[in-house]
Amino acid sequence: MAAAVEFAKSPAEVLKVGPGFSLAGVDPQSTPGYPGAKADGKALLAAQDDRLAGLQEQLFAEGKFGSSKRLLLILQAMDTAGKGGIVSHVVGAMDPQGVHLAAFKAPTEEEKSHDFLWRIEKQAPAAGMVGVFDRSHYEDVLIHRVHAWADGEELERRYAAINDFEARLAEQGTTIVKVMLNISKDEQKERLIARLDDPAKHWKYSRGDLAERAYWDDYMAAYDIAFEKTSTEVAPWHVVPANKKWYARIAVQQLLLDALGGLELDWPKADFDVAAERALVAAS
Repeated sequence: MAAAVEFAKSPAEVLKVGPGFSLAGVDPQSTPGYPGAKADGKALLAAQDDRLAGLQEQLFAEGKFGSSKRLLLILQAMDTAGKGGIVSHVVGAMDPQGVHLAAFKAPTEEEKSHDFLWRIEKQAPAAGMVGVFDRSHYEDVLIHRVHAWADGEELERRYAAINDFEARLAEQGTTIVKVMLNISKDEQKERLIARLDDPAKHWKYSRGDLAERAYWDDYMAAYDIAFEKTSTEVAPWHVVPANKKWYARIAVQQLLLDALGGLELDWPKADFDVAAERALVAAS
């Protein structure tokens, strides 16, 4: 069997948001750092599943024995960009008992009565866990800026609160991977039409998606500001071109592999006499 085509350049480097970044400079159709084609990408995704699952199991095991290490994947995107596909095809390779998924919808009345981070903080991953935010606290600076639901002073307060929150998570042992799946407006139109043309996908369609689509340019500007304000050393943003679903999946998979690999994980050492316990089991 031929070896899988791997990334030539790390997504953690080529997709990281840096000074002066602008979404206008990113081609959503591109595949930065990856020299292979669609078939190669699909093969790589499958080939890396076991490695990702193994690292996650080590993280979970360490957490059971006192380690504070944990990981949080934050997924942000316009509608239809493929967040669900990342959860299914990338995160889905992991053991569900070690994953905590939080999908943030419009806040409830109770949640609105608290600060915007109140509901977010409750979903932060515990030690040993991989947390996944399907949308996140960033909705509270994106949609609120686009629709002017918050004024400039409040938005600045929220950017600062987000940076403080993520810094506290990092201090507690959380490795944060922030991803924006970047699709083009034309690609979103095709995906919305595809949903309408397939009865099995009608449940995914919402007229609200069309309403927000009208604010596309405003959202792109709001994302650029959010990147500028909140891409920090402990929690940098990564913008993943997502017109090609297969590329987005392998890019996020590699970001997770790099993040978990950087934690120097290992299996907890037995605190008992293995040989003696083996003898007892054999004699039972």
